Amino acid sequence: MVSLIAQDVQRVWEETRSVAESQLEEIDQLARKFLLQPITPEATWQFENAVADQLREFGRNILEMVYNRLEADDPDEMPKQIEYDRQEYSRKNEKTNNRNGIGTVFGKIPLVRFSYEPLSEGRDQQQKSFSPLEQCLGIVAGNASPALAERVGRAASGHTQRELLELLEREHRVRWSAKVLRRVTAAVSRGVAEHLHQAQKEQLLDWLRMADGSKGRRKITLAVGRDGIMLPIRDEKTYKEGAVGTVTVYDRRGRRLGTMYLGQMPEAYQTTLSEELTRLLSELLEEWDGRWPRLVYITDAGYHPTEYFDNVLTPMEHPRYPGRLLEWTRIVDFYHATEYLAKLSQVLFDDPRAAHAWQRRMRRWLKREPNAVFRILHSAAKYHSELRLTGKEEEAYRKAYQYLNNHKAHMDYREYRRLGLPIGSGITEAACKTVFTQRFKESGMSWGIEGGGVILTLRLATMSQVWESVYRNYLASRPLPRLATKTPTSNQSYAKAA
Repeated sequence: MVSLIAQDVQRVWEETRSVAESQLEEIDQLARKFLLQPITPEATWQFENAVADQLREFGRNILEMVYNRLEADDPDEMPKQIEYDRQEYSRKNEKTNNRNGIGTVFGKIPLVRFSYEPLSEGRDQQQKSFSPLEQCLGIVAGNASPALAERVGRAASGHTQRELLELLEREHRVRWSAKVLRRVTAAVSRGVAEHLHQAQKEQLLDWLRMADGSKGRRKITLAVGRDGIMLPIRDEKTYKEGAVGTVTVYDRRGRRLGTMYLGQMPEAYQTTLSEELTRLLSELLEEWDGRWPRLVYITDAGYHPTEYFDNVLTPMEHPRYPGRLLEWTRIVDFYHATEYLAKLSQVLFDDPRAAHAWQRRMRRWLKREPNAVFRILHSAAKYHSELRLTGKEEEAYRKAYQYLNNHKAHMDYREYRRLGLPIGSGITEAACKTVFTQRFKESGMSWGIEGGGVILTLRLATMSQVWESVYRNYLASRPLPRLATKTPTSNQSYAKAA
């Protein structure tokens, strides 16, 4: 770290006070001018914006002055060599200016600092020079203060590149190129990604504790879902399937306390999503020490959701009882099931009113009656036996009939409702829209896998309500250079502390 000695703290404080007094004089003049003229909406608008500009300039001046006082001007007062990230570096003899300036929440500031270049071995490995001061300040990607970078990361999760560049200039007086913006956003995303899993697990444990302490007649519930969504991928002729996973906690009254979101850009077999979801569930259940929740897996009956249930969740071992498997309640989404009722009704009835009446009755059975799917299929088979269908109609009937028959074991909606369990996968389907559609499928958009992954990580952190936690952990984990300690003399301005 870099630290001032007492005499220099006093000097910086005096300079700060001088800047503040100067700025207060400017604001005082603005107030006098406002009060001595007719009070109108336009005058009020001008006054408020002028005060905001002065306060922003005040903040920018303070940051520029303080940050540029943290290093000594005399190179002899700086360590000749330092170690950073297990590599030794040697000090350059003159301070240089950060070429692009540092973006802060108050605007850009210049930063004049010493740089250190790698020793010969590091140069052979193409290691770059770096500034210890920038590392200690936490400058992100060489261009943004931690506070501005945090705002960029949050905003990038919900704004297009053009919108974000405009927002930075309008709100922070920072004008960046698209290249710099992408570099800062990618750096924040990488940092957030390293801590996202832990933060999500801790948040889920908090929700489970809240659920465990709630009042009600039901068991607390941990509901898992996953679904796919087609995305526009650059240089691909057709859309490719991305994927979303959700983990939701319900309390003893059946109220949803929160949902954790996972996702991935298109990938063969959705391997990454499966691995991340499995890791989150395994560690969560291993660390949970409260009353055991009811475990629910609610999805449509697509290939990836079914394959994950059969091959991963079903053989998962109970963490409290070695050798015993976890008990999962598999629920096929009610609304997907009703779509197949609609397909049957369209085939079985020529009269739209009769079709609608049969479908409505079957939907009521499906939700409320015991052995509902068996009774529905029996009714459908009866009508089917009285018809002579075309080949296309027969195929539609067969597919709908088989879908309901094949998944009837996971369609006991009457029992699920009695237990207070969700019967629809709306949370996961909504996640496809909020995680991907709202940000990735605007008109004319196409994405690279890497660039899309940058934004996806940021969206998952914000939607999972763990943004502040992961960003703080990212800053805390950034490596700091090890600087040799020097004893200050009366002529020295700064001391370096390891």
